Amino acid sequence: MGASMRRDEPETTGAHSSGRGGAAEVFAVFLRLGLTSFGGPIAHLGYFREQLVARRGWLTEQRYAELVALCQFLPGPSSSQLGFAVGLDRAGGRGGLAAWIGFTLPSAALMFAVAMGAALSGGPIGSGAVAGLGCVAVAVVAHAVWSMARTLTPDLRRIAIALASAALALLAAGALGQLAAVLLGVVAGMLLCRSDAGSTQGDAARDDAADDISGEDRTRRTGVSKRAAAVCLVLLVVGLAALPILAATLQTPLLRLADAFFRTGALVFGGGHVVLPLLQAEPAVAAAVTPGQFLTGYSAAQAMPGPLFSFAAYLGAVSQPGGALAALLPAAVALVAVFLPGMLLLVGVLPFWGELRSRPFARAAVRGANAAVVGLLAAALCTPVIATGITGPGTLAIALGCLGLLALRAPVWAAVLGGAAAGALARLLGWA
Repeated sequence: MGASMRRDEPETTGAHSSGRGGAAEVFAVFLRLGLTSFGGPIAHLGYFREQLVARRGWLTEQRYAELVALCQFLPGPSSSQLGFAVGLDRAGGRGGLAAWIGFTLPSAALMFAVAMGAALSGGPIGSGAVAGLGCVAVAVVAHAVWSMARTLTPDLRRIAIALASAALALLAAGALGQLAAVLLGVVAGMLLCRSDAGSTQGDAARDDAADDISGEDRTRRTGVSKRAAAVCLVLLVVGLAALPILAATLQTPLLRLADAFFRTGALVFGGGHVVLPLLQAEPAVAAAVTPGQFLTGYSAAQAMPGPLFSFAAYLGAVSQPGGALAALLPAAVALVAVFLPGMLLLVGVLPFWGELRSRPFARAAVRGANAAVVGLLAAALCTPVIATGITGPGTLAIALGCLGLLALRAPVWAAVLGGAAAGALARLLGWA
């Protein structure tokens, strides 16, 4: 009877502070999560809570809510940042690294395999499946624009920011246009979105969750000193400033790749889907990856467990012809570069989080940036997603069918498999 009464208790109790577990333990748990966490960053939060709070008791509900609020506040891959923060909380710096590797490795390996398979694909079935994945990309991005717009642009001010961002991204193509659109959102947010009256319920919930713990207790429990945090912020700034100079001076493909992915990782507000317009605008990526390859990998990434940012491993691999060995290094460089800024920013902000998030200008800036990325994604939907993915009535029908599946809340992997199969069948029948 005693055992049955304890069935719902956490497997480990009282382990809520940094350093009470080992990096190997953290790696094993996050490897399991990386293999099974389908559904994107919002679903990942549920998987994490079940495994880390309810089952293992690694941290309290209150602490978990605080870390969720912080990772949603910052640019970067929110679920991966959350995993890194939990690993840091549990086992220090090695725990953070172990959490990131465990959670990212499965999807990165699968995306690398997709890149190698895409290089070998051919014939009507292979080319039709690739065309079908382009249709899936249209459906996924259209659904993401609609879903994000409902959450991130709930009022006229933020709708206006999104429209201005989309117009700027379409008129000023390339990385500078994307950066300008995000900066426009940040500035416009600070000017127009200071009032909490326009906050969504999600904004309010994240603010309330982060308010549960005092700033002094936050700083004490992060396990990150202010000196270490400052070093991480300096490294982030140096990376953003030095990589473009080194890439332009030395003209090496790996440096250009690292520069493009590092800058993208630092600018991603609002979720993993935003990597699409940001990376598509990078000259180093556009020169090495065709639009068809880009949309094929983006669609395949939707069916993978773990973080969508693992798409970077695919892009790095297909950017370098010559087989798996030649592709391994650029895949690793792209993968590390796109994740690194978010992790540096997370560690850099942890000790100052309580004070930063209480500042109205910071909340307003994030609201404006989030509205801007809705516009960026809408612009990417117009070009290159629709322009590349829709080539006739057959591909339009497949895209609409996939969009219908997503609207009915079917899992994204079902739309990916259905779109690829429909594309292959349509090509065999001569419909696409």
